Amino acid sequence: MQYYKPGDYNSCIATMGCRTRVMSNVNGREESGSRGNFSFVTINLPKLALEAKGDVEEFFRLYDKYITLCHDYLLFRLKTIEEKHVYNFPFLMGQGVWMDSEKLKPTDKIKDVLKHASYSIGFCGLAECLVALTGKHHGQSDDAQQLGLKIVGRLRERTDDYTKREKKNWTTFGTPAESTAGQFQRANRKVYGVIKGVTDRPYMTNSSHVPVYFPICAGDKIRIEAPYHALCNAGHIAYIEMDGDPTKNISAFEALVRAMHDADMGYFSINHPVDRDPVCGFTGIIGNECPHCHRKELVTGTFHIERLKPDDK
Repeated sequence: MQYYKPGDYNSCIATMGCRTRVMSNVNGREESGSRGNFSFVTINLPKLALEAKGDVEEFFRLYDKYITLCHDYLLFRLKTIEEKHVYNFPFLMGQGVWMDSEKLKPTDKIKDVLKHASYSIGFCGLAECLVALTGKHHGQSDDAQQLGLKIVGRLRERTDDYTKREKKNWTTFGTPAESTAGQFQRANRKVYGVIKGVTDRPYMTNSSHVPVYFPICAGDKIRIEAPYHALCNAGHIAYIEMDGDPTKNISAFEALVRAMHDADMGYFSINHPVDRDPVCGFTGIIGNECPHCHRKELVTGTFHIERLKPDDK
């Protein structure tokens, strides 16, 4: 890993992983290459909606309570970690990777440089939450969409307020909750039972996505999900699924990219089917003939192609 000094091009680039990034910095330079997300927590939105029994006002009361709990937990975690020393982090702090850590001695505590980190509160299951509150998710109803934006907007208002009052980089997170989506769902089902559209699937929907099983055109999915990207300043992502080989329809692929760009989506992915020949192991797009071993699909079904698709919950 190369460390870039202030003024290099790295300071102008906002980097992120699947859904985590650092942008603004109330305590120093706004470069992202030498900072990171200290930690984040995720709120189980459908649980709050079920606990509120569909009462929107009660939901927001519970929501505010859990946002405060998340905030307090992260400060408790910070209180523990900030007492560690540079020698506890020989690469990150010891080699000057973290912003301002080059100014510290090995025996110094890292408290002063953790001010550059971001502290994120995230959410999972917005779609199922909306079904529990209104009977429909944001892909089905404009009213549900407006409520969804209000829910995520409330979290952003709270984290912005924490940032102003505490001079820490508090942010709102579209949680990358592949495993959490299943854990939360199992916990909800254990308490509330199987509820159609809420707990009847093995997992709840990630962050603010329209459910992957819901039939919707790409343009509508982009239009509905895009506004949440502006609210989730700790990271976000959108997925679009293509039915076939994108190399066979480059203009359609380009149209999707442009639509996502024009909608101000901060980070997005276009998935497409991937085939695997179980005999020779070739992975790619396979028609009636494997381009690697040239076996052909037979009417009898003796040639089997396994179709692999990315998992977008």
